[in-house]
Formats: sequence, structure tokens, C-alpha cells
Amino acid sequence: MDNQVIQGAKYMLFASLLFAFMGAVAKELSNSMSSIEVVFFRNVFGVFLILISIYRKPLSQVGGKLWLLIFRGMAGFIALLFFFYNIAQIPLAEAMTFSKTSTIFSAIFAYLFVQEKLGFKGWLGVFVGFIGILFMTGFNPDNLEKTDYLGILCGVGAGLAYTSIRELRKFYDSRAIVLSFMTIGTIGPLILLLIGSFYQNPDLDFLFATFVMPKPNDWYFIILLGIFATLAQIYMTKAYSCAKAGIIGTISYSNIIFSVILGVILGDAFPDIWISFGILLIILSGLLVSSKKS
Repeated sequence: MDNQVIQGAKYMLFASLLFAFMGAVAKELSNSMSSIEVVFFRNVFGVFLILISIYRKPLSQVGGKLWLLIFRGMAGFIALLFFFYNIAQIPLAEAMTFSKTSTIFSAIFAYLFVQEKLGFKGWLGVFVGFIGILFMTGFNPDNLEKTDYLGILCGVGAGLAYTSIRELRKFYDSRAIVLSFMTIGTIGPLILLLIGSFYQNPDLDFLFATFVMPKPNDWYFIILLGIFATLAQIYMTKAYSCAKAGIIGTISYSNIIFSVILGVILGDAFPDIWISFGILLIILSGLLVSSKKS
């Protein structure tokens, strides 16, 4: 195997482990603050790092797609909001698996909006993925939990965000694309927390909550959250620069395995047979969809 491919695989494995640690830290923080507040702290750290990077090396880009840039930021923010809520409410592995359905939805959106061909393997992957979602949600639409809906919407939001990046990267520096997401992901939670101080609804606790001042020990987790999230992004970017997207996308599913292990360590129950089968089907779906990418 080519040395570059091996290096890319190592980077992606490390990034996947870091993303799993990020999820584990977010789960711990959710014991003392709302998931909305966790999203704020996850993003504000990255905003400062990106701004420092831009200060050191100014952006070089064409621009001209401001509304698409804002759309990418909003879609990514909403996906992250639902993802972190699920991390707080359900086992880490299940929340991570729902987020990984973004591969299925991005393949569909790329077919619809970017005219990217899927082929037999791609469509088979989409079909298998939806069967996996059925196993994850228990097959009964009448008994779907709030976390099931939000998990699926998380995948849809992330799929839209990833699809928009394909167009945006022609016009913007990658740091500008990430900054749009993290800026909206910083301002958005502040607005929702402000509204939450006046309006409370248990059914909308994934959108509105009150701000809680972090306890002294929470700051250690907040710092770790920022470090893990930032390093994971860096090493994921390095991975995609070393090897083909199909190979790296396949390895990224190790994230779910790491999340199962970390979740059990944190006290999550090991996934039952039906959830486990759903997880395996969604992983297989991602492998099939990723295998058609150059």
C-alpha cells in the first residue's frame, strides 16, 4: 500500500478517536449544562483559532456565494445542535451512528443538486442505510422517540452541509467555510439561551434552555472539548489530503466502534441486538456509498 495512503489512514483513525473523545466529553458536560451551551463552548474555541490562522495567513478566495455560505453554516449548526442533544439523552454510540447517516443523505443530495452519479453500489448503500435507520428506530413510526427524529434530522442537516461544501470550495478558502459554521454555531446558541431565559417548553428542550454558569471542574472539560474538536478537524483534513475520499470515508466509521467502547466506560448499556444490527447496516451503507467516491 502507498505510504501516503497508510499515513492518511493513520490520520483518520486518530481523528475518529478524537471525535469519539469529543462526544464523551460533551456527554459529561451535559450532566451540568444544556446541550445548547455545550454547542456554544464547542464552537467558540474554534472561532478564535480560525481567526488567528486568518490573521497569520489572510484568506485567498473568489467569494460571491454569501447566501450559500450562510446556508452551510446554518445546516451544520442545526445538525450539531441535534447531535449534541442526542449525546446527552441516548448512548454515545447511537448518537454517533445517527450522525453518520449524513453519508446517506449527502449522497442523495449530491445526486439531486450536484448531478453526481450514484451507481449501483451507491443506491444499494442508500437502501441499506435506510434499513439500518429502521432497525435503530424500532420499525414502528408510532413509537418514535424525540431522539429518533432529531437523529435523522441531524443526518439530513449534516448531509446538506457537506453537499454545499462541494460548491463553496470553488469560491472560498476552506477556513472561511469552517468559520461560517463555527460563527453561526457560536452566535446561534447565545440567541437560543437568551430566548430560553424567557420561554420554557419541555418538548423544545433541544432548542431552548437557560444559561448555567460552568462549575470550576467543568472548565477542564470545556477546554478538552475544544482541544479534541479542533485536533479532530485538523487530522481529518490531513487524512483527506493524503488519500482518496473513499478510503478515508471508510476508515472514519471506526468512530462508531470507539464510541461504543467509550460509551460503555461512561455507563451506557451495550447496544442490544437490534440496535447493533442497525449500526452494522449503517456502517455497511457508508462503506458502499464511500466506495464509489474517487
